[in-house]
Formats: sequence, structure tokens, C-alpha cells
Amino acid sequence: MKKFLKVIGIIIFLIIGFGVVFYFINNEALPKGEKGKEADALAIKMFNAINHEAFENAEVLEWSFRNKHFYKWHKQKNSVTVSWDKNKVILNTKDNSKSEVFVDNNKVENTEILKIAEGFFNNDSFWLIAPFKIFDKGTERSIVKYEGKDALMITYTSGGSTPGDSYLWILDENYFPTSYKIWASVVPIGGISGSWSDWKNTEAGFKLPTKHTLSLFGMEINMGTVKAYNQEADILAHKILKAVEHENYKNTRFLEWSFAGSRTFKWDKKEHIADVSWDKFRVHLYPADKDKSTIFFDGIKQEDTDEKIVKQAWDIFNNDSFWLVAPHKLFDDGVVRSIENIENETALRVTYTSGGSTPGDSYVWLLDENYIPKSYKMYLKNGRMNGTPATWEDWITTESGALLPTNHTFSSGGKLSMGEVKGYN
Repeated sequence: MKKFLKVIGIIIFLIIGFGVVFYFINNEALPKGEKGKEADALAIKMFNAINHEAFENAEVLEWSFRNKHFYKWHKQKNSVTVSWDKNKVILNTKDNSKSEVFVDNNKVENTEILKIAEGFFNNDSFWLIAPFKIFDKGTERSIVKYEGKDALMITYTSGGSTPGDSYLWILDENYFPTSYKIWASVVPIGGISGSWSDWKNTEAGFKLPTKHTLSLFGMEINMGTVKAYNQEADILAHKILKAVEHENYKNTRFLEWSFAGSRTFKWDKKEHIADVSWDKFRVHLYPADKDKSTIFFDGIKQEDTDEKIVKQAWDIFNNDSFWLVAPHKLFDDGVVRSIENIENETALRVTYTSGGSTPGDSYVWLLDENYIPKSYKMYLKNGRMNGTPATWEDWITTESGALLPTNHTFSSGGKLSMGEVKGYN
């Protein structure tokens, strides 16, 4: 027996010794950062990189934590359903008194379970959305030099379950977070790092992490099936498509129009080939395969295809077709939809994250009582327009049954005519 106890004592001593050595080797003191305008500027660059605006407008987020806690967060409604074991809590994130607790699907009064759910949500949502919380109330930002580059230190002075924690965000060359180092009360060793590299694009237009790996023994935190989407915005977008007879538009083969009387178009939508004419040029344009395009000058086909002229035709087509068919492009690839309230009206913000000539531009659509667009406000990524309005008016029903606009008016009073608009098969 004494021998057995001696062996146990040696094992315990070795474990303690290993723990002490591990602590002194891996524990890092909290670095000192420089607060001020430079730190806030770095944080804003990070915000832009992760598309914080899309996160703010997101309606629903779904995820799990280590396949134990499950979440469906109706963000704009301040309500999140937290489920684990036999428990389900509909947690009101603004007013706890409005929260509801269920055990085995039976509603109960249980403040203990409610408190547990709140703790779960505070912790588990942080592992999902921490990069979006760097300007939360009670946060301090500072710049720390890490491996010769600027890193962003965020200290939570209040709020959450563990105020006083600090996180050092490591950013790539585009200011996108790839990992962070942690100084938190729940982690006994300072400077433990967690990866933020397994990101997933969501329908709501921003990325969310799917898992994290901690430097502490390689422990992995799985976030489950991560989703973010804008259900109400999609419903509104579908109402717009129905109003402008989008099904008929999809089945329309040919579109003809002009742009400000200076450029004319005939577009074979089915084959995706467009004749683009301006000045003395006519380009038989293949937008999806520009090398197949041909150029005519003064009606004569050119033997040598000038890439600059083809590129100019492509840019003209992208711009001028948008003023004709933008309401029909609400569900194109790379399009993010979100709800906004403009002048006490429900409006639809549409952001183009890819494609076209200027990805990143967004447009807020204002609608009439029948959900037909009457105007939009333009927000261009280059900053040239920031809420500039333009009408969408004089809609016609084409021969093919699609609704298309024929005129636009700008706030300056200038008008843009689409000429004689035709749609047929």
C-alpha cells in the first residue's frame, strides 16, 4: 500500500511539476499598447475588411458550440433561441424579463436555467462574432507591435460575462483577422492563441468562423453548421420580382434600348451576346468570353480586335444594362439583400459583392404600394455617390410581358432616357 501511495505521489508531483514548467514556458504577460486615433483607425480597417455593415444588418444567425449548445439568433428582434440537453430558452437580449424557459418542451419558471443560457450565449457567440465587437460599449483599443507588424488589442472594461479580458487580434495584409491571443480570466495562461482562419461566406454577405484551434494542446472548438441570412429582405425582394414580372423577364430572349441617346443595344439574353453601338463603333460583344467579340467601325468588320475597344464595350454594357434591368438582378450571385427604413418606408438595400465593373456598390430601393421600384439611393464604393437618389419611372410592359423602366430623373433635375425599350422572343 505504501508503495502504491508513493507511486501516486510521484505521479502527482510530476503532473504538478509539468504544469509549473508549462506555465512558465507558455505564459505571456499582457503587452502594453498605444491607445488613440491610430488604434481606432486600425480597428476601422479591420471593420471594413470583415464587412461589419452587413453583420449589423443581418437578420438571423445560426450555429452551435462543440455540438452541445445550439443557437438561432434573430438579431434585429433581440431574440435568440438557446438549446442544450432538454432545455430551450428564448432569450431576450435586451430585456431578460421577456425571456422564456422550456424544459422537455414545457414552459417553466426557472431563473437558474435562464442564467445558464445567458452565460452560454455570451461565451459561445463571442467565438462566432468577436471581430464584430471591437467597438462595443466598454471596449478599449490599442496598437501592439507583434512580430514587427501592427496588431489590435481589444480590452473589455465592462459588459459580457468576464469584463477585464483582453484579446490581441493578428491581421493579414488586408486587415482581416487570422487569429488572436487571449488574456482572459477563464484561461489560466496568458497569451494562448486561437485561430480565426476557417471562415465561411454567408448569405448575409459576411464571413463567420466554422472552427478554432487553440495553441493550448491543440484543442479544437467547432462552431457547427454556421449560417447568416436575411429572411425578411428575401421576402421583400421576391415581392419586387413578382411586381416587375420577373418570370417573364427570365423568359425574354431579346432586349433593345438606348442610353441617353448616345449608345444603343440589342441583347440576346439566351445566348448572352450583345450588340453595343456608339459613335462609329459597333461591338458584337460576348460578355462571358470577350475574346470571341468582334468590332465593326463605320460598318466594316475589323480584322484586328482591339482589346481596349472590347473592354470599353463591356464597361458600357455593364453600366447601361444595369439602368434597365437592375430590379431583375436582386438574386444574382454575389448579391446581398437587407432591410432598411428610409423616411419611414421599408426599403431594400442591395449590395453587389462581386461581378460588374464596380463590386462593392450598394443601392437602397424605395418602392410604391405595389412593390414596383420608384427610386433608389446610390452608394458607390469609390465614394463618388453617397445616397445620391435617382427615380425609376415610366415603366412599360414589354411584348414579352416583363416590366422595364424607360426614364430616370436625378436629384439635380437631369434626366436619363432609355429610349425605345423593347423586350420580345
